[in-house]
Amino acid sequence: MSGHQDTCGCGGNCGCSTEHGDLIALTRDDYIARLEQYLRDLKAEMEAVERELNMLKQMA
Repeated sequence: MSGHQDTCGCGGNCGCSTEHGDLIALTRDDYIARLEQYLRDLKAEMEAVERELNMLKQMA
């Protein structure tokens, strides 16, 4: 076993095996844009789940 051990902030608990790849430096505006897109994606996913739940409830 090698004496060199890399660990990430999650301690390897996220299943990443501590290999997150290269970090990308974002400007504040780029980071905000990325977060806004992520939020839109989450909202769309939430709406899809709500539709599926409603469909399942109507079938019961």
